[in-house]
Amino acid sequence: MSDIAKDKAARLLKKRGSTTSLSSHEVKGKEVKESTGKNKDFISTVSYVEEPGHNDDIIVPMENTYQLGPTKRFPVTTVNNILKEVLTSYLQEEKYEAELCRQMTKTISEVIKARVKDLMIPRYKIIVLIHIGQLRDQSMRFGSRCIWDPTNDTYSSYALRNGSLFAVANVYAVYFE
Repeated sequence: MSDIAKDKAARLLKKRGSTTSLSSHEVKGKEVKESTGKNKDFISTVSYVEEPGHNDDIIVPMENTYQLGPTKRFPVTTVNNILKEVLTSYLQEEKYEAELCRQMTKTISEVIKARVKDLMIPRYKIIVLIHIGQLRDQSMRFGSRCIWDPTNDTYSSYALRNGSLFAVANVYAVYFE
């Protein structure tokens, strides 16, 4: 096999996500006699999906910190302001439409979760619940239950009402030891 053919084969293998059993900058062919008696050049390859060493799913073992409480408390008033700002900007002028509100609950919950995570409060799990409904002189009660530590775990809530809909946003912050 000529040097040009070897270089071309090496480039093709790199593009396909394969590597040779020899060094990557030097590809050598080995001659093998086929059953027909002719000499044949070949390159041994190993295929892979991603480049080795670039796996984000690797779990790094960490040592115990023996920290039983948060170093930074969850800022309830700041999260209340985020809830008020997001709900007002998305829903203040909206009319109730079932399909639109269904999509808006997903969008608003993702926006709120991202904004709360941007506060960089360590070791808290964030849970966001959004309820949007049509305003029709009805009465409604929301309840939620969970087992938590009242000294470290907390929540934040905000309710919005306009001419045709109501929205209730809850953010639960559960401390993760």
